[in-house]
Amino acid sequence: MPMHPAAPEDRNGLIDALDQTVQSVIDLGFGCRDEDFDRPTHCPGWTVKDQISHVVGVEKSFAGIRAEKVDVPDYPHLRHDAGRDIEREVEARRSRTGREVVAELADFHPERIESLRESPADLDTVVGGPLGPDTTLGHLLRIRVIDTWCHEQDIRNALDRPGNLDTPAAAVFTEAVLRALPRIVSRVAGIGAGHAVVIDVTGPVVAREGARVITGEDERPYGEALFSGHHRPDGEEQLDVTSIKLTTDALTRRAAGRRSTDEIHYTVTGDEEIARRVLDALVVTH
Repeated sequence: MPMHPAAPEDRNGLIDALDQTVQSVIDLGFGCRDEDFDRPTHCPGWTVKDQISHVVGVEKSFAGIRAEKVDVPDYPHLRHDAGRDIEREVEARRSRTGREVVAELADFHPERIESLRESPADLDTVVGGPLGPDTTLGHLLRIRVIDTWCHEQDIRNALDRPGNLDTPAAAVFTEAVLRALPRIVSRVAGIGAGHAVVIDVTGPVVAREGARVITGEDERPYGEALFSGHHRPDGEEQLDVTSIKLTTDALTRRAAGRRSTDEIHYTVTGDEEIARRVLDALVVTH
């Protein structure tokens, strides 16, 4: 079933999605009272202000502007070097007020988007940067849309201001989760050959995707898209199908690791244990 609204696939559509979700972070920030910036979010160790600091810090970093070097304390939520590196942009802004950080993002964002729009690079152009020397513009834009929208939702949850679950950025995030389903089902959740899992997303982004697990030439199980049009291997014509139905919010909050399986609402047709194993394994970003 085609996703609705569809995730943008073209350069301008992805830039528009990034523009919209960053602007939403700015608008949420300008709507905060001073005490709102100190509200904790579902991202461990981060407040609303820290979330905004992260967005502006990463956007500047990808534009080649790094924050001043600071020492990062051994916070309990830091589990690896990559997390510590991400924390530097947040730590560099901890002495500033929330309003100052929002203003920094609001001042920089138009320049950042204009630079992306005026760039001659297409989606396949290698742009390099913090994600590695072989990073293409298309990969960079998708990663930035996914990350920023995830943090926008963190802020909305903390402020109790739900919204933007039907935007292009929401569709990009949803698409990324569903594209990962074959790998998650077979390799992370460890579902055996002969089984299939279907996820029905009921909205506001509406989508349906499935993965079946088959036995490869190396005798290891691997997943492939259930609706790919490929013929099933001989001997695996019969599948045990488990269907999971949940909302866009439940899917994306679980996939971001912000809510546990027990904290989301979903319904299952088929094997409850398989459904739970898949949902427990569904995290694709942090």
